[in-house]
Amino acid sequence: MSVVVLGQGMHPWGKWGRPFTEYGVAAAREALRDAGLAWRDVQFLVGADTIRNGYPGFVAGATFAKALGWTGARVASCYAACASGAQAIDIARTRILAGLCDVALVVGADTAPKGFFKPVGGDRHDDPDWLRFRLLGATNPAYFALYARRRIALHGATPADFAAVKVKNALAGSLNPMARYRGTVTVDEVLASPMVADPLRLMDICATSDGGAALVLASEAFARRHGGPAVRVSAVSTVTPTFPGTVLELPDFATDSAAAVPPPERTFRAAVAHAAYEEAGIGPSDLSFAEVYDLSTALELDWCEDVGLCGPGEAEKLLRAGDTSLGGRIPVNPSGGLASFGEAIPAQAIAQVCELTKQLRGAAGGRQVAGAGAGLAVNQGLFGHGSAIIATV
Repeated sequence: MSVVVLGQGMHPWGKWGRPFTEYGVAAAREALRDAGLAWRDVQFLVGADTIRNGYPGFVAGATFAKALGWTGARVASCYAACASGAQAIDIARTRILAGLCDVALVVGADTAPKGFFKPVGGDRHDDPDWLRFRLLGATNPAYFALYARRRIALHGATPADFAAVKVKNALAGSLNPMARYRGTVTVDEVLASPMVADPLRLMDICATSDGGAALVLASEAFARRHGGPAVRVSAVSTVTPTFPGTVLELPDFATDSAAAVPPPERTFRAAVAHAAYEEAGIGPSDLSFAEVYDLSTALELDWCEDVGLCGPGEAEKLLRAGDTSLGGRIPVNPSGGLASFGEAIPAQAIAQVCELTKQLRGAAGGRQVAGAGAGLAVNQGLFGHGSAIIATV
């Protein structure tokens, strides 16, 4: 069973310095316009939460409902770090499939702090995210660099390979009016940008951004009555890791022991995608394109393998052959990815589905993937929040 995306909308990513509610409302109104519906037609609203903007950030669903105008619609809110948007979509989808509503609105938005993310204030000695910053000084870029070093050691990746990912995504982003960074770059420019955490340079690492995204979801019966192109959400995977976790994942700074228990068949990220494939009844070879979580250029290469686009150590081969570029065999991040957008945490997974929708409708303009029939969007939230969504026509 599936639900239909009737409308998608976004507020452009950038550094606007305004309350996150404004971005969410703008995205919601655009999604409603795209769906041909009014706010009063919405029976259920789910807000993907942000936690850096004071008390309203913890009640994002009601915050957006109030800003749009109280109508008595039912509401829910969720926080799952970077997977918040996927969980919000899953909550709305579940309510529709249960027959409890026909039309739901999902909204996520954020006003991100300047610079790289740091812990929320206060001393929290039982919080692993607080501990990894305070005990190790392990900022996000430091973790990304560890993954990059691992890729270099295991698979022979080079800084030039990482730079080529940025070049590819910047070209796609230059064609996306919602992207924050619209300029193209060269490998030499990436390699000349300041070193942040060896081997990753400034252009290898995504920024923090303001932005918003929204979706109008509906039952198939309502969508048939309403008319219009049908893009279906065929799977949502929000799985958690399996013990023992033998690959380091944020925010942990140690792995589980596999001395007595064998490691799981799949790593966490691979398991997130696998669960979505099983639910949708398709495999990696059925995909037309993928949106993956490129917190850094090196991590995009890891994700290509995790979601099954190629075998371990083969992502660089795909990249060098142009297979993951626009016009290639399996474009990766045709939206421009986080390289072009930056992180607006609660909106990210929703924005990925906005891109899936545009591509599957054939409405992505100069970055359109020819003949797109199925798309995958994956990301990962801290503390074991998986996020994979498959959309099809």
